[in-house]
Amino acid sequence: MLKMNGLSKVYRTHLVETHALREFSITVDEGEFVAVTGPSGSGKTTFLNIAGLLEEHTEGSYQLDGIELTGLSDSKRSALRNEKLGFIFQGFNLIPDLNLFDNVDVPLRYRGFSAKERKQRIETSLEQVGLASRMKHFPSELSGGQQQRVAIARALAGEPKLLLADEPTGNLDSNMARGVMELLESINANGTTIIMVTHDPELAARTRRNVHVIDGQVTDLRTVFNNDNIERTAETA
Repeated sequence: MLKMNGLSKVYRTHLVETHALREFSITVDEGEFVAVTGPSGSGKTTFLNIAGLLEEHTEGSYQLDGIELTGLSDSKRSALRNEKLGFIFQGFNLIPDLNLFDNVDVPLRYRGFSAKERKQRIETSLEQVGLASRMKHFPSELSGGQQQRVAIARALAGEPKLLLADEPTGNLDSNMARGVMELLESINANGTTIIMVTHDPELAARTRRNVHVIDGQVTDLRTVFNNDNIERTAETA
């Protein structure tokens, strides 16, 4: 599904070079739910931006769904991003003047779906997150947890193969966070691959695998099998 090999990302000015990622290698298989953890400034967001085709890497190889992305044109990267990826952000990024139906509709309009197709996708995704009865409500009429569910519905409406979540519970209290996590687990159980950046160890422990990042490098990989005997394996990069 996603494979990065020896990836690096360098930000350059005329005085300074900053290495955000160094020899970063990771493989995420279809259907996985992977948590990416690490301290602030470790490179998690850079990794997520590159995974989401929002930034280009400096060196190395990145394949998404079997397609090599190194050197791909902006138009092809944009097309792949729209076709295969969905995004969930910490800040919800809902448009306050639009109701829930129209918020979910915005990215679908950019993709050129017909009105009939958009309506079907919007209603299905809002039903999936438990908000079908509130589709004419506005974001200000919802709790934080409900707003994040709308953001998830907006991502799901595009039927992505890979869902990228950047601190999706960061603005929520513990009860709302658990509800959003349960929703993500349900989405993953239905076949969507999820990569989630999080600072919350409790949420990371609920995923199938935890990738820890320090100083732009993967330092350990922990695999968690959700059965009665939790087994963990680790390797040093």
